[in-house]
Amino acid sequence: MLSWGSRTYVMGILNVTPDSFSGDGLISSQDVGAAAVAQAQRFVQAGADILDIGGESTRPGAQAVSVAEELERVLPVLEQVARLDLDAILSIDTYKSEVAEAALKTAPVWINDVWGLRADPRLAELAARQQAPLILMHNQSKPASVELQERLGGRYTGIHYQNLLEDVKRELLESVGLAKQAGVTDESIILDPGLGFGKTVEQNLELIDRLGEIRALGYPVLIGPSRKSFVGYTLDLPPDQRLEGTAACVAIGVSRGADIVRVHDVEPMVRVARMTDAIVRKK
Repeated sequence: MLSWGSRTYVMGILNVTPDSFSGDGLISSQDVGAAAVAQAQRFVQAGADILDIGGESTRPGAQAVSVAEELERVLPVLEQVARLDLDAILSIDTYKSEVAEAALKTAPVWINDVWGLRADPRLAELAARQQAPLILMHNQSKPASVELQERLGGRYTGIHYQNLLEDVKRELLESVGLAKQAGVTDESIILDPGLGFGKTVEQNLELIDRLGEIRALGYPVLIGPSRKSFVGYTLDLPPDQRLEGTAACVAIGVSRGADIVRVHDVEPMVRVARMTDAIVRKK
């Protein structure tokens, strides 16, 4: 059982994809299962509390993946990682109820829904039935708003909100309403403001700075700034050079109330989170 507010929890990303924006997709490995097992073990040894397994890239402009293909990617990896019996929570990064249901038959998992129940409302019923923790993310992604640069990748431009924080809060609470209507309890809900998903560079920076307003909604908060394009465009750096920018986002995010940070570079971000906790969560 996690103790919200006592410390920051670190979620390590296991991308079982060929087209991850960050270049860490495990599917390019000759033996995907072995690569995933090794990465999971390395992450937990470095201090990861949660392992998030995903089979569909969510980078700006990425192509959707069928249910069958996503299942083919994630289930074997989930099975192998679950057999390790690591001291970590397992999470499935999917917005498809069929994938989440198959995952839950394989192992106890959290459901990490990047569309906040707007893509597949049946996820709410599944989470309620299985008593699975549910991460609800805010997402205003629109392919037509993506600008691509070869070196820096995709970013969203021309995204307008009437009032950024109020709009994000309202839409997150709408997702919460869908979850609770299906029987999901408050204790099972985690909110994610959706850094990088349908927000401009400036909007992402503002969300991190004002994250306390999301935390004030009364639910644990997860942020995923890791290697994101808003970091790259701010620093003019490609994905493999965004470690320090990610670290700054993690430190500020934790200081503003983040409970979970979802990252690629687990070992250094565990250190950043622990140091920030020592400063801002003084007993």
